[in-house]
Amino acid sequence: MASRSLGGLSGSRGGGGGGGKKSLSARNAAVERRNLITVCRFSVKTLIDRSCFETIDDSSPEFNNFAAILEQILTHRLKGQVTWFGYESPRSFWDYIRVACRKVSQSCICSIENMENVSSSRAKGRAWIRVALMEKHLSEYISTALRDFKTTRRFYEDGAIVLGEEANMLAGMLLGLNAIDFSFCLKGEGLDGNFPAVIDYTPYLKFTQSSDSISSDEEELRTLGSSGSDSSTPENVGPPFIMDENSWFNKCKRVKQKYQLTLEQKGYLEELLRLRENQLSESVSQNKILLQRIEDSDLAHKLEKEQLEYIIVELQDQLKSYQSLDQLSAEVSLSQSSLDPGPSQEGDGKQDTLNSISEGKEDTPSLLGLCGSLTSVASYKSLTSLKSNDYLGSPTTEMTSPGLTPS
Repeated sequence: MASRSLGGLSGSRGGGGGGGKKSLSARNAAVERRNLITVCRFSVKTLIDRSCFETIDDSSPEFNNFAAILEQILTHRLKGQVTWFGYESPRSFWDYIRVACRKVSQSCICSIENMENVSSSRAKGRAWIRVALMEKHLSEYISTALRDFKTTRRFYEDGAIVLGEEANMLAGMLLGLNAIDFSFCLKGEGLDGNFPAVIDYTPYLKFTQSSDSISSDEEELRTLGSSGSDSSTPENVGPPFIMDENSWFNKCKRVKQKYQLTLEQKGYLEELLRLRENQLSESVSQNKILLQRIEDSDLAHKLEKEQLEYIIVELQDQLKSYQSLDQLSAEVSLSQSSLDPGPSQEGDGKQDTLNSISEGKEDTPSLLGLCGSLTSVASYKSLTSLKSNDYLGSPTTEMTSPGLTPS
């Protein structure tokens, strides 16, 4: 029993250790993502501040730091490329951007692929960052790549920044860089892909002392001053430090710069909003036109369908009437054949009648057309009645009908 309890205790400890390792790795991954996103936001702000005084190019330390941060973000938890031998070789973020950003209109992907002085994948990725910033389309590229979730999932592991909620923040942060005019040389040392990018965190580190700590320091300085000299009083103790005129001037200058930058961003965002509103109104009008066309086409199709159905019904009625007429004619022929006793005598009578007509009026060929077809019963009966009246017996008899005039 004791051994079993000790075994169970050791198993529970092992399970708890595994859970602790998982929680620690999850915490480290979250802290890493948060650090990169925060530093990226700071670097964008410093770039915007620096652009108010000078042109941003490859020599600007703010840009170099921003490029290193963006490269670290796009490389975060990037899957390696498996070779033929089963080994996993490192991969650059350019492989992902090249596939995920092909749907961007007027993309620079093909131009970077055809660059002669850029050979490595990492160097092409760095060239793409510079070209996208000069074209003011970096945020559009990132947004398009993040929307292609299937490709992003294929290139990145779980826990990557581009697969988390921080990805939307990244696209929004990069939108402010469209107000900056960048100028880069795509043949410099910044495109060297032999060395990884290193982030400099020192410009973003700042220690802010709390108000409680400042008050405690002042009280400590006052007590030290009173104990050092008996004649000194608290009224004679001044503030711990006095800001000179230059510090106030610098502070005012920074506030003015921020105000100008805010005005520029405000103008850019207003222009962007106006452009989007115009695009929205155009799309709404086009949508209305398309809906009206769809309604008109549906109505035309309905009318055409009704006409076709009406024509089909008429054709069916005519077909039925024709079938009934054929059936009626067949019945009449059967009834006539049953009523006539001697079909052979009838045929001889028809032949004698034809002979007499041909003998009496040889030069009147339209007589057959006047009398009609002798195969019909009605024509035969009319011809028999004429013969019985001796109307056709005399060859000297003249016919006054218009159809029997001599030819």
